[in-house]
Parts: sequence; C-alpha cells; structure tokens
Amino acid sequence: MTDQPSPQPATARRSQALKGSVRVPGDKSISHRALLLGGLAAGTTRISGLLEGDDVLRTAAAMRAFGASVEGGNGEWILRGVGNGCLLEPREPLDFGNSGTGARLVMGLAGVYDMPTAFKGDASLSKRPMGRVLDPLRLMGVQVEATPGDRLPLTLRGPKTAAPITYRVPVPSAQVKSGVLLAGLNAPGVTTVIEAAPTRDHTEKMLRAFGASLEVETDAAGLRHIRIGGQGRLTGQAITVPGDPSSAAFVVIAALLVPGSDVLVENVMMNPTRTGLIDTLREMGASIEVLNGRVAGGEDVADLRVRSSELRGVTVPPERAPSMIDEYPVLAVAAAFAEGETLMQGLEELRIKESDRLAAVSAGLKANGADCEEGKDWLLVRGSPEGRGLGGGIVETSLDHRIAMSFLVMGLAAEQAVTVDDTGMIATSFPHFLDVMRSVGAQIE
Repeated sequence: MTDQPSPQPATARRSQALKGSVRVPGDKSISHRALLLGGLAAGTTRISGLLEGDDVLRTAAAMRAFGASVEGGNGEWILRGVGNGCLLEPREPLDFGNSGTGARLVMGLAGVYDMPTAFKGDASLSKRPMGRVLDPLRLMGVQVEATPGDRLPLTLRGPKTAAPITYRVPVPSAQVKSGVLLAGLNAPGVTTVIEAAPTRDHTEKMLRAFGASLEVETDAAGLRHIRIGGQGRLTGQAITVPGDPSSAAFVVIAALLVPGSDVLVENVMMNPTRTGLIDTLREMGASIEVLNGRVAGGEDVADLRVRSSELRGVTVPPERAPSMIDEYPVLAVAAAFAEGETLMQGLEELRIKESDRLAAVSAGLKANGADCEEGKDWLLVRGSPEGRGLGGGIVETSLDHRIAMSFLVMGLAAEQAVTVDDTGMIATSFPHFLDVMRSVGAQIE
C-alpha cells in the first residue's frame, strides 16, 4: 500500500454571496481514457486540458510502465504509444493510489496480455472490491491472484490468446463496460458488452476516435449491444478534454445555496449521460442557464450561469443514477437546504466507491443536524430551508474526495460552520478546489 500523509482538515463558514466566473478541471473520466488509448495507439497523441489530479497521474505512470512515452504538464500532454497488442511487462507493481477508475480500466486493458501485471493502492482503494471487472476477465482466460474478496493488491496474468466474450453487465457500470471493451482490443474476433441501462459513453466515443472497430446497437428490448473488433490498429489523435461536470457540481450547488450568488461555470461537459444532476436541480427549482453550447473534443460543452435559488424536495428515480452517480453526495447536501423531502433511489453503486459513500453522506448529514434516513440503496433527506439548525459538526471523510468537497459546500450556507477531517485527497480529482471556491468568495480555512 502507499503511505498515508498527515490529515489536512478544513472548515467552511457561512459566506456572503458568491460572485464571479470559474473553470473546473478537465473531466476525469475522459482524462483517464485519453491516456490509456494514447499510450496504446501507434503514433503521437496530443491531449489538451488533461486533469492533472493524482488519480489521472497514476494512469499516466502506468502507461509509462507499459512502455509508452508520456510527457507533459499544465494541461498539455504528448504521448507516443506502443501500438495495440504491444504493451511491455511492467517491472514493478502499478500503484494506483486512490484511483478505482484507473485501476479497473488498466485491469481491462492489460489483464489479457500474456504477462504478469501487479496492482496496488492506498488503504481506501485496497478495501474496494474489484470482482465486477475481474469476473469477465476470468471468462476471457485471465488468471487472478488477489487478496480475499478480489481486493488489492492483486496480480493478473493473461492467456496465450484471450477469448472474446459476450458479457451482460449485471449492474450498470461504465467502468465494467469499459474494462471489457478495453480487454477486447487484444482478443481475436468480436467482444460484446450488453447493458440494460445506458452508462457514460466516453469509452465508446474515444475508441472510435482512435480507429477501433466498434458498433452500438439497441435491440427491441432496449438492451445496448456494444461490439468491438479485436487486434486492430489504433492511431494517435488530438484530444481536447472538456471540464468535468462532477467537479462543476460543487461550484453549482454552492452558488444555489448561498443567498445572492451569481456564478458562471465555464466549459462544462454536457454529455447526455452525465447531466442527471442538472436535470434534477432544475426540477428542484434551481436557476441554471445553459449558455454558449458548443462541441469540443467530440463532446457537448457549455457554460452554466447559476444563481441562488429556493429549492424544493423531489424524488430522483433510480434510472437516473448512472448519469449522476458521483454527484449524489453534493445533491444530498443541496437536499438538506430544500423545502420538503428529497428521495434518492438506486444508489447501491455508492456502497463501493472511495468509501461507502451512502453511509458517509448519511453520517455527515446527521453530524450537522440534517434529518435523513438511509436504506440499502436509497437516501431520504428532509430539508431545512435557509440552513436553519444545520452545521456545527465534524465530518469523517474516509479518504473520499467527494465527501470532503460536499460537506465544505454545506458549511458555506449552514447556520454554523462545518469541518471536514481531511482535504488532502481532494487533489485526486480537483487539485485547486479550495482556490477556486475562495476565488468566488467562499469562506474556507
């Protein structure tokens, strides 16, 4: 496991109106995938706007370990890939720190190679189950040596020739889907993934951009069949990474909750598989204007003008979860300030994130005076308009960046200050979060 740095607590206090414009970091999902495919593809790949958080930099290091040239900084990166089917055996275990996305995607990409590839991570990542990605890899012939419960540290060794499979994803998961598709790149024939509910489609878009043979078909029953042809040639590309909607969520909700706020969040990706939070907030009465819609790097992008709003409780249907799974913690914070009850359903995926996010959100809300109930896959929050009676607690973040950022947002509008026990891990996804929030007037110390 990686060493754990000393905790860096922070406290957020009730703030005056937030004003100004900000840009959030590049999208984490696209950044991971751009590095993976750029390091694999033949020729040169240029990436602009890359998220340079710790999670993504771990993926960059992994691609170097496989033999790719990966150089860059300040959002501009140049990769010279090894060519599909030509990853080299890493000399040491790949250390993914806190990055579940990076670990799972690389397991798919490299696990089917006829060589040992070892994976490790920090204390948080080492508690998270990897079986959902490992199960389809086993069907392709991959041998797995893992800690009990299919947890890190683990080692994968692929067969002489990986077997293409048809795999129905049991629970909607873009990571599982992507892991199988990436594995299919090094398997002869056609590998097929079937999903009952659409999940974020960045992997499909980027595979096509790099030249993979990929088809998507929806059958009469509404099932998506994603087919990829293996052992084809991938060619380096120019990739522009748009702003991360999951990072934008914290700025958006802070502006909605702090009275008098008017904030412009620039360059936010608006891929339809990622806009569930915006749809939900609008149902709650949020003032969010979508401005200057455009296409960048093959993705829909826009600027969001957000003004403080009186929110009301809603029921968020379970089928919306795949389009906003990372945003539920900060949505729960918004719900704590809304009139009435907000019921969020279909949240089982939150149990296996950087922490048990459902339990962590519930505990953080209760520690700060919010009325909520937690079920196996749902959360009910009874709001307190204007933040009356909220705050005053200390939140255990459990090494989870989204828990830390969500409850700092809560403190900006609550009656009393909110303290989180650590902010160090925020760098995994939003390296300059505190600076960005302070730039619009947030009182965080």
